[in-house]
Amino acid sequence: MRPVLGTAMYLHEVGNGRPVLFLHGNPTSSYLWRHVIAGRRPGWRCLAPDLIGMGRSARPAGLGYTFTEHAEHLDALLEDISQEHEPEDGVGTRDTDLTEDALAGVVVVGHDWGVALALELLRRRPEQISAVAVMEGHIQPLPGWEAFDPGGRELFQQLRTPGVGERMVLEENIFLERLLPAALQRSPGTDVLKQYASPYPDAASRRALLSWPRQIPIAGQPAETHAALNAAAQHASVSPVPKLLITAPGTPIVTPQVIDWCTRHLPHLTVAAVPGPAGHFLPEDQPDAVTDVLWQWLETLT
Repeated sequence: MRPVLGTAMYLHEVGNGRPVLFLHGNPTSSYLWRHVIAGRRPGWRCLAPDLIGMGRSARPAGLGYTFTEHAEHLDALLEDISQEHEPEDGVGTRDTDLTEDALAGVVVVGHDWGVALALELLRRRPEQISAVAVMEGHIQPLPGWEAFDPGGRELFQQLRTPGVGERMVLEENIFLERLLPAALQRSPGTDVLKQYASPYPDAASRRALLSWPRQIPIAGQPAETHAALNAAAQHASVSPVPKLLITAPGTPIVTPQVIDWCTRHLPHLTVAAVPGPAGHFLPEDQPDAVTDVLWQWLETLT
């Protein structure tokens, strides 16, 4: 656990070398990246936090779990890590008195909400972040509900309805009992589903899961998140850092229209497709393909 802004965030760390930060979305955790991290190439340090209020991280009562609050906690976490000095042998206590930036040249990888958070961190830390890889997440605000995935439109409208969303997420645990299992194209087995569900035993533990669908910027609302995603997308459109967009046929968020927008507006972009069957949760549905594509691209950055 890492102390961050008066609370604590869980951080999974593997390896030594150039840092790569893995950001999950809703309703997953750092566990999403287990296959990708297991395929780590030599010379890389993998850092995979659980977002505040999710996974094994703390659940501060005073947070609304807005996009901005998540970004602020990640920014503070990166600031803490950047002050470390990693021992050459990979063991022992890191010396926080040394000024070497432990996150120099960090690459950020994001899925789902981790995509927008990765781009926001790039906007906040342009001198520190050297590359970004994203998959199946919103890159910019949606102009209206007509731009939302038709298969999930009615459901997410319900999740954003006061009272209805509370019942569905907090009481019925719809994300982990129904939506995650139904969205997976490859049967993960009961043990994997239990790993995802175990941090959320009761309604109080699921508040961040409820906030996320209400944070999607649609038709300008919520205004703060709309402004944040718009600013992050605009910065990405002029940022010279290498970018990777991992796609798969038929995914609900990164559609052919989104891919076309990215290829026209994001400089230094590589688009890499993994085969189907694959739905929203690419690291679960195609773990080997995602692992291979990502690490092969990362190796081109060295």
